[in-house]
Amino acid sequence: MTTIGLIGAGHIGSTVARLAVDAGHQVVLSNSRGPETLTDLVAELGPQARAATAAEAAEAGDIVVVTVPLKAYQQVPVEPLRGKVVIDTNNYYPQRDGHIAELDDESTTVSELLQAHLPESKVVKAFNNIYFEHLRSLARPSGSPERSVLAIAGDDEVAKKTVTELFDTLGYDAYDVGPLSEGWRYQRDTAAYASLYNDGPADVWPPTGARQVDAALLRQQLDRAQRYRDM
Repeated sequence: MTTIGLIGAGHIGSTVARLAVDAGHQVVLSNSRGPETLTDLVAELGPQARAATAAEAAEAGDIVVVTVPLKAYQQVPVEPLRGKVVIDTNNYYPQRDGHIAELDDESTTVSELLQAHLPESKVVKAFNNIYFEHLRSLARPSGSPERSVLAIAGDDEVAKKTVTELFDTLGYDAYDVGPLSEGWRYQRDTAAYASLYNDGPADVWPPTGARQVDAALLRQQLDRAQRYRDM
């Protein structure tokens, strides 16, 4: 049994928590508003879940998922995450996050920013390119012919193996895109972003259907990725 700490309990965070509880893991949830605001979610998840502060969730987690708006990434606690595998779900939306010069000029990537903030943690980029309802509905047991694959990127091979093993319990295979610097290939507005898993009309949001994505299809879309400056 693994304990998953969650810093952020929005759509992606709560969905990961549900998948983790279904898989038999413990979850410790936190958000910016305080543990008392998570009472209903914890009650829904059951005895394998509890609410805490962000620092407590970071301390408790064997693996910690950071799923907060990018503009808040510098508020993620550093000390309790030293040496830990940290999954980063962030995306950059300038209209929400404000402009970040290093991302605008593409001299770095979203998850590299978090890695710089957490220099002694092992950051793996994941869960950022799938709609939360698709993340929930597409999960399948290991060996299922209908299983989908999710992209991961990171600089530490052991950390990526740990995330791959976690994904297997949550209902997904992992596709290793490479180091964190390659995470741009499935960032916002790329071919491998959320629409890849959408089986409904592209111009309808929220999506009306989900489709299986295998490794070959994901790889094809990753190879089509364009930098923002080239779009």
